[in-house]
Parts: sequence; structure tokens; C-alpha cells
Amino acid sequence: MNIGILKEAKEETRVSVTPDIIDALKKIGATVLVEKGAGEQSFYHDEDYKKAGASIVSRQDIVSKSNIIVSLHLADPATLVKIKPGTIYLGMFQPAMNASVIQKLAAKKVDVLSLDAIARITRAQSMDVLSSQATVSGYKAVLLAAANLSRFFPMLTTAAGTITPASVLIIGAGVAGLQAIASSRRLGAVVDVFDTRPEVKEQVQSLGAKFVEVEGAQHSAAAGGYAIEQTEEYKKRQQEAIDKFAQRADVIITTALIPGRKAPLLITKKIVDKMKSGSVVVDLASSMGGNCEYTKHGQNVVTANGVTVIGHKNLAGSIPNDASKMFSKNVLNFLKLLIQEKKIKLDLNDEILSSTTITHGGEIRHKLTLDALGPKSGTAKAKKSSSKKKS
Repeated sequence: MNIGILKEAKEETRVSVTPDIIDALKKIGATVLVEKGAGEQSFYHDEDYKKAGASIVSRQDIVSKSNIIVSLHLADPATLVKIKPGTIYLGMFQPAMNASVIQKLAAKKVDVLSLDAIARITRAQSMDVLSSQATVSGYKAVLLAAANLSRFFPMLTTAAGTITPASVLIIGAGVAGLQAIASSRRLGAVVDVFDTRPEVKEQVQSLGAKFVEVEGAQHSAAAGGYAIEQTEEYKKRQQEAIDKFAQRADVIITTALIPGRKAPLLITKKIVDKMKSGSVVVDLASSMGGNCEYTKHGQNVVTANGVTVIGHKNLAGSIPNDASKMFSKNVLNFLKLLIQEKKIKLDLNDEILSSTTITHGGEIRHKLTLDALGPKSGTAKAKKSSSKKKS
């Protein structure tokens, strides 16, 4: 059984599998093929992979010889079209956002498994790529904020007087938010936190931050630990509370995302325009439209009143070595479940494997992807495309 590791597009600095897990992959029955130069931007060199027992090959060899292909993101169209039917393609593919590409892969009978769709259950924590990469993003967001802020984070007592600590407002207490809280507290800031999920209050407080409660939040166990869409009445109360805290904040870090949806707008231009000059907003939802109205994905925007709004393209990729190592360990833990007795066993009765299986046998199984394709698309269309291709 061959597992092929693709080199990412030029703008992505991470790699999906690092040399330290090659031996573990060999033990579960895999021969590992790595595309030449795949780990260079993460500071993992071809020689490191060779020493670990992998073979360095061309992209064509990866596509033609692999039973399982792994990459962080969907490969370019020229590569995808060459993937053989029956191949398992594993990564972090945002299937609802890339529904048309997923549909084409389904038509080719490529089994697409996307780790960002994994069930949020205890057994899957070691495979949760969203959590591992959000840890990196939350940490780096604080460093970016500190680097761009016009004042210190901690309280300082000096001969020139006392400097008061920076005030940080964090919106969203998921993994990225919690890491941002911890990192901000380490740097000495005073931290306030908003989240629609009351169950995270204890975690927020355990990190030394203040949890700001807004009454009337809806939460659902069916959301699998994610935030859900709130009522208009709640949004109004939330906006009023955010407005109040934002005006005194030196830094705002936003992390609010709803699966398969555009990021909710929480920081309006009106709110930013009331912030202190020299303040910073770091928007971790930038790639999904942003939580801040001023956010421009991949750019730093300085507003008329001197507030810097940061919409970084790839925060996790800005710490590529460790981010890749964490992603790679997630992949290894998932493959240990997928490969049993040195054979691939895609058991769709297993909650973890079922949740990540976006396409199988020519069918699209992922609800958010089907929703994105619309009522006249989806599985039926994928089947039809497949039959046309055969003829």
C-alpha cells in the first residue's frame, strides 16, 4: 500500500506529513512516497524524508502509484484530473466551499476524506486538524497584535512611571480563542471574552480572563461544539455589549466561525471608528469574509482613526515547522484508524470515518457540500457525470 504526500501550492508553507511519522506509517503497512521538495518551506528537507525511510518521487509518480494521497489543501486541477478512481484523497479540503471540485472528484470515483469535517467527539481529538491549526493561529494572532500595537502588553513599573496593561477583547472561545487568551495573559494583558456558548465560561475563567455574558444565547448539542446562528434579538444585545467593550480595548481578536457559512459580522466600521488610535484588530475569520467590516483578506488595513485591522492569509502557515508537525500527527492518528491489519478499511459505520468521508463510490455524502451544490445537484449529478465519463 502506497501513501503519497503532495507538495502544496507555493503560497502554502506547511506540509501534510513530516519525517517524524514515516516510521509509524511503515509499521501500519505503508510505503511512503513524498513529492520532491514537499517539506522545504516547512524546513523538512528531502534528505530528512529519505533518512526516515520514505522515497522522494515526482508528482506523476505520487498520482499514478498511490492508494492514499495526502495534502493539506486540494491540489491544482491538472493534478486532480489525474487521480485514479478508487484512490483515497485525504486532507483539509473545506468541502462546502469547494463543492464543485468535490463533485468532479466524486464523478471520477475518488474517495475524498476531509479532516476538517471530523466529528467533534472525544475519540477524534487526536485527529482534529481544525483544533491543532487553530492553536497555532490563536498564538500567532497575539504575537501579531503585540508587534503592531502602539503600547506594551504587560503592566510595567519603571522609573519613568507606571504603564498600565493592555486591554484585549477576544470574540470566540474555541481552540484559537482559548490559545489567544492564554498567550495574551502570558504577555500580561487584561482579557475580556465573548462567546455564544455558556459552557466555555469555566475554561475562559480558568485562563484568567473575564467571560462577558450576553443573555439569550441559543446553543445546540447538534452543532457538535460549534457556535450556531443566533436570533436577531440576541445579535442586537451582543452588538451593544461588544460596542461597549471595544471602545476601551487596545486589541480585539476575532475567531467566530459557523461551519459552511460566511463568518458573522461582529465588528462594524462604526465600532472600529470608536476605538482608540493605535489599537489593533486581528481577524482570524478573514478567509471566510471576516468578523470585522474593515477586514481585507491578506492585508493590513489602517483606518482613518489609526486602528490597524489585520486579515492574515495563513496564520498557521506562519509557524510552518510546528504547524506541519501537529497536522502530520493528526493524519497519522487518522490513518491508524483507516488502516487495519495493513489494509485500508473504510468503515462507514464508524462515526469518525463516516463524518470525514465526503465522497465514496461516486456519491457525495456530505450534507453541507450537497447544500452548496443546490437541490438539482449533489449525488445524482455526480453519478450522472460519472456515467458520461465512462461512455
